[in-house]
Amino acid sequence: MPSVRRKRVNIGLVLPFLVIALAFGGMLWRKYQTSYKIPTAPQTRQQSGTRTVVLFFVADGTRLVREARELESCNDTGACIKSTLAALLSGPLGDYDEALPENTGLNSVRIEGGTAVVDLSREFAADLPSGSSAEMLAVYSIVDTVCANYPQISRVKLTVEGNGSTVLNHLDLSAPLAPDYSLEQASGQAPAAAPSTPKKGK
Repeated sequence: MPSVRRKRVNIGLVLPFLVIALAFGGMLWRKYQTSYKIPTAPQTRQQSGTRTVVLFFVADGTRLVREARELESCNDTGACIKSTLAALLSGPLGDYDEALPENTGLNSVRIEGGTAVVDLSREFAADLPSGSSAEMLAVYSIVDTVCANYPQISRVKLTVEGNGSTVLNHLDLSAPLAPDYSLEQASGQAPAAAPSTPKKGK
């Protein structure tokens, strides 16, 4: 009988330790699972798609030509025009020449009815090559780019550092200008169809 009592005593001593060990082990296991669980990333909605725009550059130093460019889609007309002109200022991807002075900056774009008011940095006027042809190509590269891509804009008003009465050596910029597609490369060629409005993602 003494041996039986020793077994009962041993079980009675070991059992509480087993319970504690199991409980502690369970806590460690849950902590391990939690630490290695990959958190679910929040779902963010990203705008997708691109729009095609046409940019007007210079060919042979005498005429405007169109170059297509893919830009990110956008919905606000003013912001879309600004990003389009930023692409114009970045220069051509093909074998064309820039119409605008290299250091020209774009200060702002705002919409007033059917007119886009584009404010440029002082380098636009200060660094333009001399000659009426260079001025015409520079000015209408902007005007034609805006109006060809945004049919709701019929005229473009160019200002320099906020000055709405800027006069170049040969051109008066005090009034809004309508596009002039006769300056394009192929004489007598009909202008290409304008892309869809930015609200449709084109």
